[in-house]
Amino acid sequence: MGFLKRIGYGIRHMNFKASLCIPYALFMILFILAPIVLILFYAFTNSSGQFTFENFQTIFSNSSNFKVIGMSIIVGVLNTLVCLLIGYPIAYFLANSKYNKNKILVYLFLIPMWINFVIRTIATRDMLAWIGISAENHALLSTVIGMVYNYLPFAILPLYNQMLKLDQSQIEAAKDLGANPPQVFFKTILPMTVPGIISAILMTFMPTMSSYVIADKLGGGKVTLIGNLIANQFSSTAQNSYNVGSVLAIIMLLMIGLTTLISSIANDKKPVKRGGLF
Repeated sequence: MGFLKRIGYGIRHMNFKASLCIPYALFMILFILAPIVLILFYAFTNSSGQFTFENFQTIFSNSSNFKVIGMSIIVGVLNTLVCLLIGYPIAYFLANSKYNKNKILVYLFLIPMWINFVIRTIATRDMLAWIGISAENHALLSTVIGMVYNYLPFAILPLYNQMLKLDQSQIEAAKDLGANPPQVFFKTILPMTVPGIISAILMTFMPTMSSYVIADKLGGGKVTLIGNLIANQFSSTAQNSYNVGSVLAIIMLLMIGLTTLISSIANDKKPVKRGGLF
């Protein structure tokens, strides 16, 4: 009781600003820290709760798991590249278009995001099947198209926000100094949008790694990503399935963490101060 009284006394005399952090701290503990601790516990124990490394041995002794991880990286890279190639010119147009003064065009790209993710995926599957692209004959292509459709807005938004901050005086100065359009783009515009590009990469590559609905609905079981593998393990009734699934979740978290670290290092290089990318 004395311990509880001390906690109550501390809460009553807590600074108001500090007390505002309590809901966020509870949220992080319940929905971020606790699940990670639980995953770590399952990964290093068996179904009886005994400490073991057998779950890691089960994962790394099966060559098919490496193929799944490789396929996840391939799909993630393809999705990220296509989203950047499509999203960059769209974001540039939206940021510089005289027809977008009320941000109406931006809202048009955001509207699909308000529709349920599964409904969008099923609609994409039916549309692709109607034009002859289905899981039976083009499983990988169908999956990548579905990824691009669902995650393209997440690439456009950070690019668009970054392009709104472009220093137009530098662009005009480059033109006045005789730079041609490609030089203006590669030496001036592109370096200033690097933070937006990095954010777009993170917003598209990382969710692709953990996605399983798109590969399941559009790949028809022919394209298996690490998200599908984790879902299969946690929905299985086999012995140690939760433990093996937790190891896969750790691998996915490490891959996402490595991506974030690389992006952070690339962002710290600040190419704008060097005067260009090339």
